[in-house]
Amino acid sequence: MKREILSKIVALLAVIITVCLPVSAEVTVGAARVEKYVPLLKGKRVALLSNHTGMVGDRHTLDIMLEKGINVTTIFSPEHGFRGTADAGEHVSSGRDSKTGIKIASLYDGKSRMPSTATMDEFDVIVCDLQDVGLRFYTYYCTMTDLMKAAGRYGKEFMVLDRPNPNGMTVDGPILDMAFESGVGRLPIPTVYGMTMGELAMMAKGEQWLKGAENLKLTVIPCEGYTHQTRYRLPIAPSPNLPNMKSIYLYPSTCFFEGTVMSLGRGTDRPFTMYGHPQLKGGTFSFTPRSKAGAKNPPHQDKKCYGRDLSGLDDESIIAQGLNLEYVIEAYRSMNMGERFFNKMFNLLAGTDKVKRMIMAGKSADEIKASWKADVESFKVKRRKYLLYEE
Repeated sequence: MKREILSKIVALLAVIITVCLPVSAEVTVGAARVEKYVPLLKGKRVALLSNHTGMVGDRHTLDIMLEKGINVTTIFSPEHGFRGTADAGEHVSSGRDSKTGIKIASLYDGKSRMPSTATMDEFDVIVCDLQDVGLRFYTYYCTMTDLMKAAGRYGKEFMVLDRPNPNGMTVDGPILDMAFESGVGRLPIPTVYGMTMGELAMMAKGEQWLKGAENLKLTVIPCEGYTHQTRYRLPIAPSPNLPNMKSIYLYPSTCFFEGTVMSLGRGTDRPFTMYGHPQLKGGTFSFTPRSKAGAKNPPHQDKKCYGRDLSGLDDESIIAQGLNLEYVIEAYRSMNMGERFFNKMFNLLAGTDKVKRMIMAGKSADEIKASWKADVESFKVKRRKYLLYEE
């Protein structure tokens, strides 16, 4: 009997290990499948929405397109700019790509996140190649859907060169209440939505969430070798403050500190993997945020913060937690500031005012998670017909 039980345990561990092994080397991103998309772009004027993450090996998608004779007339750049070095929310000017001379139209210049008619007249199709991380408050998908709306209104085509979602194994968090729609939340989706950019584009169009894009001609060039359980390790940091996979896995939970008085490590070499405050005494862990590239004015700059280091947590245990509010709740109770603990960003990040109210009412992380469970299950059913990859 003991031997049978041991055999079952070994078999189960083998399955778990197989599922959890990083297999990103076997994944072919959409941008690498030139035979699929280049013929569709021949003879058309192309606008490319991309940034520093739009790489195939050591070559940028822009360079590949130009080599294949594609007429790229415009580059659209999202948050952090075309080179990916700007701070979160920092205004980035339009200009020209220093290597190719092609016009760059910034969608984060502080003026408008929708292109002008003059810009829209310069191309026939928009191609999106961005590495997303699968969070509702990560703004790359917002830029994509904004341009999908623009393409629909101006009768342009839209193509997504799909890339894996490093958090694609998880669906968790409250659905965005559209009363809280903002620059960090555009669609009625959970905080962690478990879809690639291509899948999400299909859902946004199919569910008619994008006014003016109901008849948009949308093409998705899917990845090969990817499933939603693939542990895809990003070859390039998607933005300055998500420098490694630990920060990307913790991001669903620690980003909520952006809506509080706490520091989450911006201005250190390990942002989103720690949290602290100058007045949070009693712990042995401390850090001091400094001005640096990608975090020019971090919260509590040059002040010693006391708190908690999460960087030692195992990746799989972080993934299993999904969206974990225990860290925010612990800090809220320790700081003993009441509502002053939060700032106006918190409800926008949460996509609802219910989470804040439940924290202040003394609810546990498990109780709060239970409040959105039914909505998440409904979303999973709704998204199923748009999935391109096995769950």
